[in-house]
Amino acid sequence: MIWKRYRNELLLLAALLMATGAFFYKHTQHTAKAEINQQMAKEIALLQETVSLKSIWADRQIPKKLAGVRSLVPASKVTWQQKGKRLYATFHDLSPSEVNRVITRLLNIAVQVEQLEVRKEGEHYTMEIKCKW
Repeated sequence: MIWKRYRNELLLLAALLMATGAFFYKHTQHTAKAEINQQMAKEIALLQETVSLKSIWADRQIPKKLAGVRSLVPASKVTWQQKGKRLYATFHDLSPSEVNRVITRLLNIAVQVEQLEVRKEGEHYTMEIKCKW
């Protein structure tokens, strides 16, 4: 008979429990949707970056721009091997300003530098570069 006495309070408690459950369900669904949207935005940005890099790397002017790097120093200081879309270059007896010019010019060209090794030998530098595009 105690049920009849507290029937309204029990109904109110059940309604509050259901409302709390519905609130938490709605909150988790909203959070999950926000995470999915954020992940999709990251993937779209990554795809856009990939497309832009692909168009940059498909530029047919890259070999000409690399030839500009070759002309920064005298030909006697350069060993240049370019095969397809790969470059292997060695620079010998470079001054610090020549090293800076070559590296700056190379970094401003849309190539992927695989190896860049600079060694100091006395007062001059030797530099090896491997890159592809």
